Amino acid sequence: MCKVNPRVDFAFKKLFGSEENKDLLISLINAIVSTDDQVVEVELKNPYNLADYRAGKISILDIKAKAENGRWFNVEMQIREDNNFDKRAIYYWAKLVTEQLSEGMMYKELKKTISINILDYDFVPDTTEVHSCYKIINTATGKDDRLHDVFELHYIELKKFTKTSHQIQSALDRWSSFLTTAHQLDREHTPKELASDKNIVKAIAAIDRMFNEEERQVYDIRMQEFIDVASAIATGAEKNIAKGREEGRVEGQSMLLRRLLERRFGALPEWATEKLSSATEQELETWGDAILTAPTLEAFFNIDTPYS
Repeated sequence: MCKVNPRVDFAFKKLFGSEENKDLLISLINAIVSTDDQVVEVELKNPYNLADYRAGKISILDIKAKAENGRWFNVEMQIREDNNFDKRAIYYWAKLVTEQLSEGMMYKELKKTISINILDYDFVPDTTEVHSCYKIINTATGKDDRLHDVFELHYIELKKFTKTSHQIQSALDRWSSFLTTAHQLDREHTPKELASDKNIVKAIAAIDRMFNEEERQVYDIRMQEFIDVASAIATGAEKNIAKGREEGRVEGQSMLLRRLLERRFGALPEWATEKLSSATEQELETWGDAILTAPTLEAFFNIDTPYS
């Protein structure tokens, strides 16, 4: 079974961003882009280099590549949830366009730049589709008119991939299945739907032997970072749920007490509603015991004179 998680960006970078695995990157790109944008060869613009990503000096582990047809690609694996990733995706797309100009090109020579973002969490709202593609279009016609066809952005949301091996049909299905089930795969335990793809077979064979001792340490550190963040998020969510339950209970008690007081004493003055809205659970319970016996509103709150 694969002991390395290919969704961890450091592992993803070496698997798809190394010179010896360019065929895997080409296969992944072609599984996502349209038939018009299929590539045969790519030049890695920022190939994997351990010296650039030593422990404590890890930066964004995206993959930049230029195809033989002139198109540019930015491929990134994002395992940590980021609600602002859409803005980051646009920013990295724009950076790649700028890099083209830095090579001395003129505006008219700018080539189509395609951003591919593979996310290990749900991001695009109101859809169950794994693959979402964005372009610049004419809002009146719904067409791109080929006026701004240098822009294209893809999201692949792995959490939305739920197909079983028997349901796999496309190349994107195969890569999505590999990325989400690598821990279950080896040469003896690979569904025929994946085993029929030579690139998937190569990826399975490569992933566990691609790290030397130092690289393994970097991967382990990176993996632990994600585990720590996930644990912190889960702990925070549990605390928020508990806090929400407590706040909801207190709010409910406050509203009930207000209705009972209004039945006894009529419309409440501002000072009384303020006391109720800011009360603790213990105060509400104490006041609740006096709802039937307090002769006045002031006596109910156990104060001598009201305040404004």
